[in-house]
Order: sequence, then structure tokens, then C-alpha cells
Amino acid sequence: MAGEKALVVGATGMIGGLATQTLVDRGGAVAVAGRDARELAERSSRWGSCPHRPFDAYDLAGGAALAPWAAQALGGLDTVVVAVGVAGFGRAEDVTDAAAEHLMTVNALAPMAVVRGALAVLEPPAAVVVVTGLIVDRPMRATADYTAAKTALAAWLGVVRREQRDRGISVVDVRMPHLDGGFADRAFVGSPPPLPRGADAAEAVARYVIEPITAAAARTR
Repeated sequence: MAGEKALVVGATGMIGGLATQTLVDRGGAVAVAGRDARELAERSSRWGSCPHRPFDAYDLAGGAALAPWAAQALGGLDTVVVAVGVAGFGRAEDVTDAAAEHLMTVNALAPMAVVRGALAVLEPPAAVVVVTGLIVDRPMRATADYTAAKTALAAWLGVVRREQRDRGISVVDVRMPHLDGGFADRAFVGSPPPLPRGADAAEAVARYVIEPITAAAARTR
């Protein structure tokens, strides 16, 4: 993967951070985006002072502009990883409209905007890897709005995958399993139910995020 040029959106989170570290360790050139500007700058310095840009999920135009920015900063772009999202819990009648809007924006509309912008600048062969979650396939009670947002993103990605296949752009929907890392405990609304022990985050990122990128990179050789 030496020479791989990648954008990681959500680089201050656990999944995005692990993906970025792996790409850097394997010789990739990475641009990163995330919500916490200070944390993003600190991580950028650890990753060789890579290009970094704060990203607010409610700024959909800003999300769409990330891939063009990264392509200019890196002199091209091969891969886009989108690992943004926020959990939400509560029975449907207890979740406010404002909370439901937030969950839909952060978990669906923001990733869609990033991908939409990426498709305009990526040249084949390239990969777009987007984290949805196992909740799409195994929804739990008290997650109706959270599940709806992630499922909307998954359905959208399924159509985009078919649209981009002839172009040689791989679109990967990562149904990441539950991980140990406290994501559910940082829910925007509600409290998580008892959850099983999570999978090892590093192993999951290597399998579900890095392997598809490696496969796409191999097609260039």
C-alpha cells in the first residue's frame, strides 16, 4: 500500500484512527478530517503532519468538499474511508424529533455528502469504504431511529455500488460488529442496553476496512 493516497473522515474516532494509523504505517499518504479540531491537529502531528481539516456533520457542503480538498493536498486520491456516526437509544415514542434529525444527519446524510463529493474526483480503480454497522442486519429494540439512519445509508450505498461498478470504483458497506471502545456509551440520546463483549477493534478494522482498500490497490498493479 506504499504510495496509497487516502482520505479518512472520522479520523479522531476509534475506527478512523486505527485505519489512518495502518495506512500511514504501510506507507500511505493520508489526509484526515474529524469533528474535534484540536484532537485532529494532535493526531495529524503524530501521523507525520498529514493534511487535516475539521468537519462538522451538519455542514453537508463541507462534507462534499473534503475529497476535492484531499485530492489537491495529496496530489491525487485513491481511497476514501468514512467512519462517522453516533449511537442513539430509546423507544420510538421517547425519542424527540430533534434527536431523530440529529441521528439521521450524522449517520446518513453526512456520510452520503462525503461520498457524493468523492465520486466526483476519484478515478478508477479506487475504493470508497463506509462504516455502517451490524445493526443494519441485527436491529435491537430501542434503536428504531438509529437503525433507520444506518439502514438508510446502507440502502443508499447499495445503489451507489451498482452505479459505480462499471466505472471501476469499489463501494464497500462495512457492517462493523460491536467493538470494545465505548461508542455506545457516548450515545447522543438514551443509554445502551446490556451488550455482549465487543470484537477486537484493531482486528476488525484490519479485516473490514483495510482488506478492501488493499484489494482495490492491488488492481492498480
